[in-house]
Amino acid sequence: MKETEASSKGYAALPLQDFLEMVGSSEPAPGGGAVCAVASSLAAALAEMASRFSEKHLDGSHRLVQRAKELREEALPLAGRDAESYKEVLAAYRLPKEDPQRKQKIREALSRAADVPLQIADISCRTAALASTLSRSGNPNLKGDAVAAVLLAEATVKAAANLAEINLKQAGLSDDPRLKELGNLQEEAKKAREEALSPEVSA
Repeated sequence: MKETEASSKGYAALPLQDFLEMVGSSEPAPGGGAVCAVASSLAAALAEMASRFSEKHLDGSHRLVQRAKELREEALPLAGRDAESYKEVLAAYRLPKEDPQRKQKIREALSRAADVPLQIADISCRTAALASTLSRSGNPNLKGDAVAAVLLAEATVKAAANLAEINLKQAGLSDDPRLKELGNLQEEAKKAREEALSPEVSA
């Protein structure tokens, strides 16, 4: 399946094998951002499952189910959006070098391209926090799944933040406030991971 055809339908509609083959192909998109979006949705799905099995262990688990489902559904479409924003960057770089607006268009495209991984990092951070709660207070039989969700979500925060930082710095926006936001998200995800992996306190 051609990349343009897949983008029009959305990567979410692709069989996993097809998506993996596209990622591994010689085409520049889907790339890191799309993979982060899929990883984020997988982490949220794990948290959703752990929530569903925690009804007898955690008050309000039904609300966590809904929140995890919303995070999953929020993350997955960003795979296609990231690929589209990257195409805009490529289009800007392909402008004739004598075009007086080329540098500005590249800078603007790179700045816009940072927004999607920032969204992915934000969703993943919220997923890490939710899954961390489940790892500590949810069904102990699902603790491994909840911790896996935390670790995957934190890794996605780091990876997506790195992509956004690269775009912003290439755009010459080293003082952009989004950089601070990305740093905060990484710290929050790290905290969620540390809490999930902390030894249980004996009574």
